[in-house]
Amino acid sequence: MTSVFGADGKNIPCTVIEAGPCVVTQLKTVEKDGYKAAQVGFMHKSEKHTNKAEAGHFKAAGVEPMRHLAEFEFDGELTLGQTITAADLFEEGMYVDVIGTSKGHGFQGVVKRHGFGGVGQSTHGQDDRLRAPGSVGACAYPSRIFPGTRMAGQMGGDRVTVQNLVVLKVIPEYNLIMVKGSVPGAKNSIVVINK
Repeated sequence: MTSVFGADGKNIPCTVIEAGPCVVTQLKTVEKDGYKAAQVGFMHKSEKHTNKAEAGHFKAAGVEPMRHLAEFEFDGELTLGQTITAADLFEEGMYVDVIGTSKGHGFQGVVKRHGFGGVGQSTHGQDDRLRAPGSVGACAYPSRIFPGTRMAGQMGGDRVTVQNLVVLKVIPEYNLIMVKGSVPGAKNSIVVINK
């Protein structure tokens, strides 16, 4: 993340996203596939790291192999092999949704994962152990733990959608867009941007 100053002098937190160039690698049609969509590739990769199935797919489209593929519904006209840039899709002031994988934090306890208080705050936790979860279920009835009970477990690494982020600026020569606020994932991770 970074920040920029707005026209009114306020400091606005924002995230810079490289949004292209993307190449149309496949067009899905209602007649053949049952729906209309475009498969788009991002970031070239070498022939050496492309398996035969992928190589045949990209050869049929007449494009170089791509690292990441995503599928989008579209209304306009696209052609196979067409290059799409950030300036073609985005403009300042529009709202976008960003989908990504959140940072993984591994296996965490209830204090970090759910904000339990432990001994100092008596709402959750044990009286003799600082970070234990406390009672999680009854004995005779229901003789089980209810689904959704907040306990220790895997934290992060989930598919997260952040909605209604404002595009603050488009830098067409580098295919960059600046969106207000944060997006899921670590630095240099791959995200999907929906208009």
